Amino acid sequence: MVKHKLPRYVHAYNDRHGKQRIYFRKPGAPRVALPGPLFSEGFWIAYHKVQEGLPVATPQIGSGKNKAGTIGALIADYYASPMFTALNPSTQQTYRNQLERFRLKHGDKRVAMIQPKHIDMILGEEAAKSPPLASNLRKRLGTLMQCAVKWDYRPDNPMLIASKVKYKTPGIRTWTDNDIKKYRAYWAEGTPERSAFEILLYTGLRRSDAVRLGRQHIQDGHIVISTKKSGEVVQLHIPIHEDFAAFLDTLPKDRLQLIATKRGTARSNDAFGNFIIDAARRAALPAKSSAHGIRKAACRMLAEAGCTALEIMSITGHRDIKEIERYCRAANQKKLAVEGINKLKGKK
Repeated sequence: MVKHKLPRYVHAYNDRHGKQRIYFRKPGAPRVALPGPLFSEGFWIAYHKVQEGLPVATPQIGSGKNKAGTIGALIADYYASPMFTALNPSTQQTYRNQLERFRLKHGDKRVAMIQPKHIDMILGEEAAKSPPLASNLRKRLGTLMQCAVKWDYRPDNPMLIASKVKYKTPGIRTWTDNDIKKYRAYWAEGTPERSAFEILLYTGLRRSDAVRLGRQHIQDGHIVISTKKSGEVVQLHIPIHEDFAAFLDTLPKDRLQLIATKRGTARSNDAFGNFIIDAARRAALPAKSSAHGIRKAACRMLAEAGCTALEIMSITGHRDIKEIERYCRAANQKKLAVEGINKLKGKK
């Protein structure tokens, strides 16, 4: 059974009678009881209501059911479909958070009555508060409306002509060569911070895959690990660089986990992300230096070494070639600029 991390401010336990008790406990605010079971439809509706400061009524029999043809019913059907159940648990929780906020406001509206102008107004209101969140909501609504057509909720897809949410974002910061040098100078070999960094840099894995990495994944000079992205499972065979092999030999031989706490226990995905952020801060690296930034640095270094986009993707497990092509274009631009200036040397 997959264990889900509890949402923020949620506490759950079984009382002496074995009944599950769930509470929303935000510091400085009164405790609010939430309906169970955890991660059920009724739980998410109540959770997002209390986050919005709305009262949560004691659920009555049948109150968790959605009226046929409504947004609430469509979302419930989506949760039960392979399109949702095949996602990673962490992705499922992220999508639920986005969709339940939408259902809280529009769940009782009929799917067949939604027009592109309604979508534009909803996204416009969200974009005024947060363009990135509005963009994510548009993606979720795009999936819902595809399902609505497929499942006969409506004959057409209003998202095809609804406006897009345009915004510019700097993205996740890529670690520079100077960042890597400073980090290694601060964190000595043998420290958990240094070990975690080297594993991220030499494998290019996402942090959710890196925290699972163990000695069982070291096979015939390769890191062999299965990774899941967008419902697709891909097995990676990452050749172990000679410097990385020397590093792996320094790790404790009495434990299976490669990334572990000082006690030797595995780190969770979220805790590991915060661990890297804190380690980078203590090494005086720029703000927003994250674990994903190390993954991006690995892609950058591979591109600068002359690797093709497909070669990089076979190492990192990326599924979108456009993302990797950006690293290759940047590396080629840098190389061509140097070659161009070198041609000018000795000429007036």
